[in-house]
Amino acid sequence: MDVDKREPEGCLTAAIRIPVRIVVLLVVLPVRMVWDALAVCGRALGRVVLRPFGRMLHLVLVGPLLWLYANALVPLGRGLARLVGALMTYGLVKPAGWLYRWVLTPVGQALAWLVETLVVVPARWLYRWALAPMGHAVVWLAKALFVWPWAALWRYVVVPVVRYGIVAPLRWLWRRVLVPPARWLYRWVLTPAGRGLVVVARELRDAVVVAWRAAGYLTRAVGRGLRWLGWHLLGRPVAWCYRNVCTPAGHALRDHLWRPVRTAAAGAGRAGRAALASAAATVRRARRNAWRAPAGGPAAGRAGEPAGVPARSLGSTTTAPGVAPAPEISLRKRG
Repeated sequence: MDVDKREPEGCLTAAIRIPVRIVVLLVVLPVRMVWDALAVCGRALGRVVLRPFGRMLHLVLVGPLLWLYANALVPLGRGLARLVGALMTYGLVKPAGWLYRWVLTPVGQALAWLVETLVVVPARWLYRWALAPMGHAVVWLAKALFVWPWAALWRYVVVPVVRYGIVAPLRWLWRRVLVPPARWLYRWVLTPAGRGLVVVARELRDAVVVAWRAAGYLTRAVGRGLRWLGWHLLGRPVAWCYRNVCTPAGHALRDHLWRPVRTAAAGAGRAGRAALASAAATVRRARRNAWRAPAGGPAAGRAGEPAGVPARSLGSTTTAPGVAPAPEISLRKRG
């Protein structure tokens, strides 16, 4: 903000500016000094101690570990793997192969020959020359005793009896006794009766359709008459009253009462909002002046009073009037 355009400050602001700045300086100066000292010490510690210590730690610890892994652990692991492989090959795999080839295989073949000679061949011979003929004989005997007699009885006795003693008479009765009367009844009684019922139903349907259409015409005529009577008795007077009485009265109320009231209400609302905005601006201005008074905000001096020489405040790039310019000297430059 320009010095010539600052707002005029009061006596209270000028009276409390210097003490407040002195107190703030006394509070901020130790903190700033401690912060600069810590920053310098941190940079020095990182440059002189931490970086060399990290390089030394990498050379002393990581390098030997990598050398130990590459030159000791890897060859040792390979040697152990070869030793374990040799022990497994010559101590387990080859003896097991020799045992399977020269001991287990001959023993298994001998056992298979014994089982084939002592069990399988006699069982096969027994099944072929004893059990199979015996089974065939038993099956033939069972068929001769139980199946063939019943099959012959069913084929030569039961089937003829059912076919010629029961089915044939029933078929004759159906063809000669039941079918001719039923056919005559269907041809000479039910068919003419059905045709007559169809004709009666068709006539009833046509009569219903014609009566429905005629009733529709009559209903439409009665509705038109009632609509004409209602329009001339009620609708026409109501329309005339709305057009010649209510519409002019509504227009008069709108033009002479509602529109002025709405305009006045809108003007009052705008005036109220303007007053509220002005009050809010006044409150913000007063709060800003009250804050600038104790905090030493920028303000213009009294008329004819020379403005103070602007100087940089401690740790800031802004200028403050009334304070002699003083150079900033950091702890690094002092040291």
